[in-house]
Amino acid sequence: MSIPQPFLQELLSRIDVVEVVGRYVPLRKAGANFMGLCPFHGEKSPSFSVSPSKQFFHCFGCGKSGNAIGFLMEHAGMGFVDAVEDLARQVGLSVPDDHVAPADKERAAAARQRQATLSETLEKAGQDYRKQLRQSPRAVEYLKGRGVSGEVAQRYGLGYAPEGWRHLASVFAQYEDPLLSDSGLVIVGEDDGKRYDRFRDRVMFPIRNVKGECIGFGGRVLGDDKPKYLNSPETSVFHKGSELYGLYEARAAIREAGFALVTEGYMDVVALAQLGFANAVATLGTACTAEHIAKLLRFTDSVVFSFDGDAAGRRAARKALDAAIPHAADTRSVKFLFLPSEHDPDSFVRAHGASAFSRHIADAMPLSRFLVEAAGEQCDLGTPEGRAHMASNARLLWEPLPDGALKRQLLGELATLAQLDPLDLQEVWEQAAVRGRPPAVPAPRSTGDARRPARSEPGRSLPPSSSSGRRRRAAPAGRVDHAARLLLSHMEFLDTLSHEDNALLSAQDAPHGPLFAWIEAQFHEQGPLPWAVLRESLRGHSCEALAERVMTGAHAQTEGDTHELRLELRGLLNRMLAEQLRVQETEALAAASTDPAALQRYRALQARRVALERLAPQAS
Repeated sequence: MSIPQPFLQELLSRIDVVEVVGRYVPLRKAGANFMGLCPFHGEKSPSFSVSPSKQFFHCFGCGKSGNAIGFLMEHAGMGFVDAVEDLARQVGLSVPDDHVAPADKERAAAARQRQATLSETLEKAGQDYRKQLRQSPRAVEYLKGRGVSGEVAQRYGLGYAPEGWRHLASVFAQYEDPLLSDSGLVIVGEDDGKRYDRFRDRVMFPIRNVKGECIGFGGRVLGDDKPKYLNSPETSVFHKGSELYGLYEARAAIREAGFALVTEGYMDVVALAQLGFANAVATLGTACTAEHIAKLLRFTDSVVFSFDGDAAGRRAARKALDAAIPHAADTRSVKFLFLPSEHDPDSFVRAHGASAFSRHIADAMPLSRFLVEAAGEQCDLGTPEGRAHMASNARLLWEPLPDGALKRQLLGELATLAQLDPLDLQEVWEQAAVRGRPPAVPAPRSTGDARRPARSEPGRSLPPSSSSGRRRRAAPAGRVDHAARLLLSHMEFLDTLSHEDNALLSAQDAPHGPLFAWIEAQFHEQGPLPWAVLRESLRGHSCEALAERVMTGAHAQTEGDTHELRLELRGLLNRMLAEQLRVQETEALAAASTDPAALQRYRALQARRVALERLAPQAS
């Protein structure tokens, strides 16, 4: 769905981020801002700030920040479109879509209504299952036998589907209602059309999406019948490849613990919550997918997968590795925990204690090590053939990694194992990608080989060597960053800038110069806008990362007296102008031997620079 930027700007101009955040976090006025306990990490003293002027929130403790849309995405785990639609409903706006015909919009609205109805049907069944659990001593004893308390059972909404083929007929007035079959609660026979309950004589685990809506169920038999576990089928609201059991219940615990623990079954999740690990979630009978990883990374930058140590567990871990690699950015941590083959997480904690399990989590294998092991699996690294095989395997694992320090370090490590120079290994991989078949690894070249391509050759992902050419001296990064921060926070300050000021800012090295030019263009087109609106307008822009960086972190707050902030910006600009004049002075002196007017120009430049330095407040 493509949402027009003008609509997002209008939405954010109508929404009050203080009101949105205040529904979830108790806030108190503190100067120009509001403060509260951060909902994204555990703390005892408030470090979570919400700015009415910026329409932005920021936590000084964990660094989380964003606008009203971002808050709903981070706190409620909503997708971008869901968050926009939620806010739009609050202010009576209808979300447009430039690429959707009116008939398609009507169908989409009907589909959303149907999904809501299916969730209501499933929730009604879940209420009855919880009631049946209280009336079934056998089911209660089963859960007690697994160490599950009433408190944990209530937290996860556990229930019981009684014996009998048509129990739900006593719950729903119309057992023939297609909603029962469409939601997966009732099975319709293909031959005779007879209807009967899908779940019978099973402990029931409701599966919720990140908004808390019931979208399906998992059921476990009380004895040894088969199948032991039974999940709802795929429906319009339930997709196994994108949902995680227990994520809704684990959100706060994940943020408090600092990581998500991914297990292989919903009984593991409930049992671990009982034992103090409430940050556990589970896939639903499927291998871990990229969608699972992306959903988890909305709540944390650290994920630990827990697998059995047997062959099946290693195969599942390898699939999780493939799913995680494209998301393994430098600021994220993905680890793999392999338990002894005789244990699952529940039994391990009961046998060895929570402290031992915590130590195993801390010592879990990092993604980088698992990637190298996977590349070298069944390869004899003592032979050229084995190393060549490893290098071929490694290409498909290494290439999807996001560019960054981790990817470049792994290139070096893999090259060392292959006994190749990193540039040689990349060349082999590039040739293999072109041919589309496994490479033949050449013999390593000597360091003096004239055929070796230069580091600056196009297509190389290693950093180019530094140029010996002279560059224009740039303003100190901290100074130009703070100028950007002040203008993004207070666009109205552009009114007081001269043409020389604007030219100075736009001439800064990329990405700062293009960002200043963009801010000026936005100001002339739309007038002063709050940062929350600018943030949305920057999505996909080449300057987005810079703007996001300068507007977050410990130095991102620019609240205070407006007059003082204007003086602060003036001081920054004076110092930047002085730096520029100093460079021009050097150039004028160099030209004095051939240009009679250069010395006079030098004196004029020097006089102006000295005057600016006397005027400039002490700004960094």
